[in-house]
Amino acid sequence: MPRIQDDGAELLKTWTLSSTATFGSSVRTKGIFQELRARLVPASKKALSLDGNDVVLAMPASEKTGFNAAMFAVNKAMAGIEDLPIIPREIQDILGIKAGERHRWLADGRLPSAGTRTVRLNGRARQITFHVFDPKVVQDLLDRGAVDEWRVEDAEVKAEKRQGVPYRAKLTRTSKKARDAKGASNRQETPAAVPLKGWEEFDIDGLLR
Repeated sequence: MPRIQDDGAELLKTWTLSSTATFGSSVRTKGIFQELRARLVPASKKALSLDGNDVVLAMPASEKTGFNAAMFAVNKAMAGIEDLPIIPREIQDILGIKAGERHRWLADGRLPSAGTRTVRLNGRARQITFHVFDPKVVQDLLDRGAVDEWRVEDAEVKAEKRQGVPYRAKLTRTSKKARDAKGASNRQETPAAVPLKGWEEFDIDGLLR
């Protein structure tokens, strides 16, 4: 429940982020806070702070107009905070996965994308685009232990590939031996390789000239 305090010296309001919104992830909590701060005008950004799971807005009593505007902006953002798309670093922390796993499972479709987002890096002209993820889908992955299943599947595929290398090498060697044996057999059956009876007589009579 948001709390408002006005003691004549400072205006204060606090919002507590639910575990449904944060997934118990400190990275997700910080990401939500940064999203809330981005909704404020530059002059009010520093007035918003994060204390654990509490988002705190504190401003001097003399800035009541700015405080009310900032409070309205945060309230509006908080209304849909549980549906805020999850960004890459957040999903890695929530699911306990590495960047390589995220890329692999995203590429093969096991980790569904909810679309892409483009942002401009602070102080730079460069923009980056990345995939975001639906919180409901991420919750489902957690509930059914999908990550553990995917890791088992990947380990099995990797083991099969390792076993396949020597097997293919063995097949190659076997095929080569078969080809060599066949070649030797063909050479043995060639007339030139078979001793000819009466060769000397043919040669003496000049029949091969």
